[in-house]
Amino acid sequence: MKKMLSLIAVISFSITGFSQAKIEFLAKDNTIDYGTVTKDSDSGIRSFEFKNTGNAPLIITNVQSTCGCTVPSKPTEPVLPGKIGKIDVKYNMNAGPIRKTITVESNATNVEGGRVALKIKGEVIAKESINILEKKKSLPTSNF
Repeated sequence: MKKMLSLIAVISFSITGFSQAKIEFLAKDNTIDYGTVTKDSDSGIRSFEFKNTGNAPLIITNVQSTCGCTVPSKPTEPVLPGKIGKIDVKYNMNAGPIRKTITVESNATNVEGGRVALKIKGEVIAKESINILEKKKSLPTSNF
């Protein structure tokens, strides 16, 4: 009986050792391009979708940005094998170029240290404002 229990325990630990979570992001080059947008016309929210291509639950343990102007949010539950999850990113839409990196930490075995770098890029342009108090330039008048 002891030999049978020992054998079952060894087999259980062996099977667990072969279980692996793997992460594959669906965005090309792990990058989302905002393009050229205006602050007033865009919320700044984008989503990185990923799939667990492994045979064990994928756990996203941490998601952080390179600055406070980009706020990522991670899934709260493990992503089961074959299922798709998402990481939402909100950029604050300040005028100027967008070049930010978001680091995802997980139990994925197909990436070094379980870390993946995601990138957002694009440009936010200021909406042209019209100042009604500004003197308008008039066309030259002819004195004929």
